Amino acid sequence: MSETPSATPSAGAHVSDDEIARAREVLGSHRQSIDNIDAALVHLLAERFKFTQAVGALKAEHGLPPGDPDREKQQVERLTRLAEESGLDPVFAQRFLNFLVTEVIRHHEKIAAEK
Repeated sequence: MSETPSATPSAGAHVSDDEIARAREVLGSHRQSIDNIDAALVHLLAERFKFTQAVGALKAEHGLPPGDPDREKQQVERLTRLAEESGLDPVFAQRFLNFLVTEVIRHHEKIAAEK
């Protein structure tokens, strides 16, 4: 089995077998941490959606609209600021929040239609 070009050292570079083994060990450790974070994110999102479902039910019960543009604007500003402070691409943070808000509104509309 041949190595892919991205796994091959650059021309002229000599990497020992020990260095490659150590790199693979570090890579495995990083990947395990990424897997742990992904699991935590899934659990956090599940918990978040439990609360947004409760909000949707409350809104439907009281005839409130599924979306709240003022709240959404505040959240975009807040999360953009947090992203910048944390070294996360603020455009990514905004896109992620927009995705979440779209899903939440969709759920709220579904809950309202079922009332």
